[in-house]
Amino acid sequence: MGTKLRFSTAFHPQTDGQSERTIQTLEDMLRACVLQLKDNWDTHLALMEFAYNNSYHSSIEMAPYEALYGRQYRTPICWNEVGDKKVEKVDNIRATTEKVNMIREKLKIAQDRQKSYADNRSKDLEFTVGDWVFLKLSPWKGVMRKYMPDPSHVLEYQPVELREYLTYEEQPVQILDRKEQRLRSRSIPVVKVLWISQTVEEATWEPEAQMPAKYPYLFL
Repeated sequence: MGTKLRFSTAFHPQTDGQSERTIQTLEDMLRACVLQLKDNWDTHLALMEFAYNNSYHSSIEMAPYEALYGRQYRTPICWNEVGDKKVEKVDNIRATTEKVNMIREKLKIAQDRQKSYADNRSKDLEFTVGDWVFLKLSPWKGVMRKYMPDPSHVLEYQPVELREYLTYEEQPVQILDRKEQRLRSRSIPVVKVLWISQTVEEATWEPEAQMPAKYPYLFL
């Protein structure tokens, strides 16, 4: 279908902009309808859904219902236009028509407002591999104890060389232990290796014969 899944980081859902704008538009529409319809606003949720699904969307250049089913939705409001004269409760249809028109008007106002927000904040930016960028983090107050600064907590910048498919080779920092591992009729020496950015519990046992050639600094 030509869809593409784009992952976003926590607190930075910029790649989900279409979903964000849709949700904000619906929130504005609901807020306006609640102010207009007062206490019984929840009884008109079906009309709000109908108005939204049958309103023109500039992103797809048609109404969502038409995009899904390939035709416009026919409702009792349009029966007179197609020649069906056997419509009962004309007053109810007229009242429904007025409410749908009102909801569509509120929806149009909400869409225009969200469009203006997006136009004012959006910028055309281009990035290339190797560019340095700032990552903005939203203020967040946790329940943990106050942090006490310590020089030992400051880590040096460690460059990482990426392989194909965005993988990288972990670097060992220390040999913690040695032992002989039994394999059927023979035994081989193995070492317990502590890897960079990992805890002691995550250390792994590796064949000692392969380590000196790859990581000679561990055996100095």
